[in-house]
Amino acid sequence: MSKKRISINDVAKRAGVSITTVSRVINNVPTVSKKNRIRVEEAIAHLNFQPDVTAQRLASGVKNSIGLVIPGYPGIFHSFYAIEVIRGVGHSCETFQMDMIFHITNGLNPLNTSHVGGIVFADVIENRKQVEIALANGTPCFVVNHKVEDMDVNYIAVDNVLGGEIAGDYLVGFGHKKIATITGDINTQSGFQRLHGLTRILKKKQIPLPEDHILKGDYSRRSAREAAEKIVALSDRPTAVFAASDDMALESIAVFLEHGLKVPEDISVIGFDDNPICLYGSVALTTVKQPLFEMAKDAVRYLYDIMKGKQDIPQKIILKPELVVRDSCGPARG
Repeated sequence: MSKKRISINDVAKRAGVSITTVSRVINNVPTVSKKNRIRVEEAIAHLNFQPDVTAQRLASGVKNSIGLVIPGYPGIFHSFYAIEVIRGVGHSCETFQMDMIFHITNGLNPLNTSHVGGIVFADVIENRKQVEIALANGTPCFVVNHKVEDMDVNYIAVDNVLGGEIAGDYLVGFGHKKIATITGDINTQSGFQRLHGLTRILKKKQIPLPEDHILKGDYSRRSAREAAEKIVALSDRPTAVFAASDDMALESIAVFLEHGLKVPEDISVIGFDDNPICLYGSVALTTVKQPLFEMAKDAVRYLYDIMKGKQDIPQKIILKPELVVRDSCGPARG
């Protein structure tokens, strides 16, 4: 029976530190404390750990492929978010004549970095360890749609808190005082922060947001339909709804129309994303725009520069969302 290969996880476990700390010691990053450095070096020596030289070589750009890792969730291939990220990564790969290797993850399985020179992570949802291991192996990484403050990794994301505030402020400007929201998955950074932004602006405007006006969604149309049905059934029905994605906003509009409500005369709806399909529904959707295609495209461009030795400055980019006004919001009745 072949001997088990020692991994960076084994080193981190023995030393009692994170994978990131082990990576910093291996790569001689000076920010590691003397105590932790000694513990990691002892664990490396005891376990006779050898870093993945192949992956480190790939980090210099020997391979001409980019990995795209997307956390799996319901309806992923009907998701505007996923499609735009795939399209952006694919566009840049075509421009730079690179291959794209696509991986849908549940966060549990290790990633094989032996075929790629860099990885784009489309958000970090229960797959943090995959990012840490890729970094520890010396593979250049770029996270899209997630602000990462506790790892040495490049990221580009939209200001989701500000996006929630923009949506809420716009509805309040129409005189709405009974506002509901259909959240994204609040286990995701974007879902949690958009809800936080809405809650914060309504508190500032002294407008209540009752618990039964916060409907939990997961970015899928199914969850939006269930939430919209609950909104219709409320005895004190809200006059406006902020849905954390355009897909959910469009589905909620469909439900409201099925129940004989007019949008925006009876109920206003605002979404998030700026999906082009918003223009072609029964009511053109007002939304908060995030440039997903551009974010994914720029992530690959930066990784390409790293692979070619042209770039080594860490990128921590936060973009401002923009309000896109169409027809689905109007003055509150009464």
